[in-house]
Amino acid sequence: MRPINGDHVTEAVAGCTAALRTALDRDWRAVRAERLDWDCHTTAFHIAEDLISYAANLAGGAQDAYVPFEIALDEGTDNAGLLHVIETTGALLAAAVRTAPPGARAFHPYPFRSADREGFAAMGVAEILLHTHDIAQGLGISYEPSEELAESVLTCLFPHVQPGPAPWPTLLWATGRGELPGRAPVTEWRWRNNLVIPAERVTLTGLRPAAARDLRLGGDGGLDWIDGGPFEGTREAAGFLVKAYEGGVHRPEFGVFALVRHEDGRAVGGIGFHGAPDEEGRVEIGYDLTEGARGQGYATEAVRALTAWALAQDDVDTVIATVESDNLPSQRVLSRADFTRATVEEERTARNGQGMEGGLLLFVRRA
Repeated sequence: MRPINGDHVTEAVAGCTAALRTALDRDWRAVRAERLDWDCHTTAFHIAEDLISYAANLAGGAQDAYVPFEIALDEGTDNAGLLHVIETTGALLAAAVRTAPPGARAFHPYPFRSADREGFAAMGVAEILLHTHDIAQGLGISYEPSEELAESVLTCLFPHVQPGPAPWPTLLWATGRGELPGRAPVTEWRWRNNLVIPAERVTLTGLRPAAARDLRLGGDGGLDWIDGGPFEGTREAAGFLVKAYEGGVHRPEFGVFALVRHEDGRAVGGIGFHGAPDEEGRVEIGYDLTEGARGQGYATEAVRALTAWALAQDDVDTVIATVESDNLPSQRVLSRADFTRATVEEERTARNGQGMEGGLLLFVRRA
């Protein structure tokens, strides 16, 4: 599993046009695409519209809305010409993804009003794969993308969906286009770009399952780290994220975040949640920094930003953190972020009823 990029866009376009080129002699306007209210011609043009829109937003750095323009086909454009338009708009998106800086983000409405270059690549690939499927089903022709393409879309845009026995049937099921044994039919769906939370000098960048898996296995997760890589706690947290994803209980916004420094785009640490909020509205956070980033206030910034975000959610009332009794720097971080030491009774309950290890201190911040 590797992060999705411009090469995936190029591959997806090639698969789309190869499949549809087998039906160039058909009247695409006379055939309805499967499960859509559009005909096959309209659906194919929609692919091109999405690709150029994503390329424009990413390349142009749109922040609040789509870049205000539309494309139109010349009168009399035939099916072959329409495929050329898809190839061209796909090439533009692939180029925009390849040339965008690592931390670049641009407008997309769902769910957090922005996407990075990986997100735009994944959305483009998703539009190509799914709508080529719709057109192929309508025309009665064969089409099936590579498993890697389907898996890349799932891990990037559907981190809330438990992996199935094979990526392509899982993606079709997750978008209401097929059945999956043991799972209820999907009638409503949305993909999910990763959450980013700004702080003063760092951005908390949500990790996707592919990046988390790479970190767990000793890689860099697609990030440029100072000191050669993350501290062990970040790798361990990434492993828990992957386990939650594979188990179908991952809530992406309550996952793990890399701390990416504004000044140079390099990662200096990690922060995240130990899981989704419990029934009492509690959520636990943890954090660490690479050695070269310690003592500079990055952890305090990150804890403040993540805690403020968490307490703004409807299902969170309390944020907690546990710290070793001899870890005075981490205790000072929590104090500066307005956490207070839990009461003796709260710590006793945490040890006896919630499995908190002995020797740990409990810190609390409430809404």
